[in-house]
Amino acid sequence: MRIDAHQHFWRPARGDYGWLDDAPSSIVRDVLPADLAPLLAATKMDRTILVQAAPSEAETTFLLGLMATAPFVAGVVGWIDFEAEDAAARVRAASERTGLVGLRPMVQDLADDRWLARGDLDPVFDALEETGLCFDALVRPRHLPALYERMRRHPRLRAVIDHGAKPDIAGGALTAWRSWIACIADETKACCKLSGLVTEAAPGWDDAVLRPYVDVLVEAFGAERLMWGSDWPVLNLNGDYLAWSAAADRLLAGLSPADLARVRGGTAAAFYGVT
Repeated sequence: MRIDAHQHFWRPARGDYGWLDDAPSSIVRDVLPADLAPLLAATKMDRTILVQAAPSEAETTFLLGLMATAPFVAGVVGWIDFEAEDAAARVRAASERTGLVGLRPMVQDLADDRWLARGDLDPVFDALEETGLCFDALVRPRHLPALYERMRRHPRLRAVIDHGAKPDIAGGALTAWRSWIACIADETKACCKLSGLVTEAAPGWDDAVLRPYVDVLVEAFGAERLMWGSDWPVLNLNGDYLAWSAAADRLLAGLSPADLARVRGGTAAAFYGVT
């Protein structure tokens, strides 16, 4: 089974996608299952994980509704307010929702780089551990020390780092990011998504630009903890679905067929419980 472990749908008129206010017009439009289906067929993808893109529980309900109309969607990663007084109860309630496989606070948008390590969030992460819901970590390199602390504090947390933590590929930053990625991979059970990298590269990227970053993720996490995702349609800001899929195949060509199958679907299936 080939799985795109990270894609989005949205309908801007719903009104809770504040980040789209500053986005290029090319992605400020309705993006729905019928738009993605031909791309999945062209790349022989069987299933997808649909990930939230708005900090609202209403959007999560919207995505679960779309899942019911799109057989290729295997699960939804939704959102709750981790800072709400009843956040732990909300996690437990969310775990009962059919199709919901995980939760994702939009950490990259928060001013506090240490937010993930806050002690008052412990009960929320306790609830994630108890329920088995997955945690998608939408972080940038500056958040990795706090993510490391969170993972050490909650060793049973089923966590995945979105987009390889968004390294600054355009700026050529590698050393500090690589160090923290290696630390988290070595000392925690976190998985990682091979996604979102082209968005962090300068326009005109090619395999040579991406290779050092892909190699770091492959070496750190191995095929058993690395999963491919498109990050479509955000991907369209600096690439397209077919080009990124083909580039990933070239960049992963050194893997065995079994390991390539893991990155292309097996790891995501195991992590999110896709059958």
